[in-house]
Amino acid sequence: MKTETTDRWARWLALGAGAMDFSTGLGLVLLPAFALGLMQVPVPGAEALAYVRFTGVFVGAVGASYLWALRAGTATLRTVFQVTLIFRGGAGTFTGVGVAAGMFHPMWLAVTFTDLGLVAAQSWLLRKGFGRDA
Repeated sequence: MKTETTDRWARWLALGAGAMDFSTGLGLVLLPAFALGLMQVPVPGAEALAYVRFTGVFVGAVGASYLWALRAGTATLRTVFQVTLIFRGGAGTFTGVGVAAGMFHPMWLAVTFTDLGLVAAQSWLLRKGFGRDA
């Protein structure tokens, strides 16, 4: 794949992932019951919503890292792609295992597929050389 095509795909992926995570995180912090309702997962009791908000801070920060890296440049975006593989791999695996173990509602698989799908896409772009020469 040509470098400019890889760069274009990487930037669109970062914009989409960044906007998705930033807005989801913001929703989980400000309106957690509403955000979980949009995800079609059961809303926990009031005490647990504090932990949902705490999780939202991390989700939003991951999203913000993509958006910041888009402005900072290709080398920074490559680093964000590399580092978020760890977070996304962990979150995707955890929610998948949680659904399999009966700990989470099956709609949490949307998180599993989104995170592991982004791991696959980012890994592919990195293997194709995105940002290697930046």
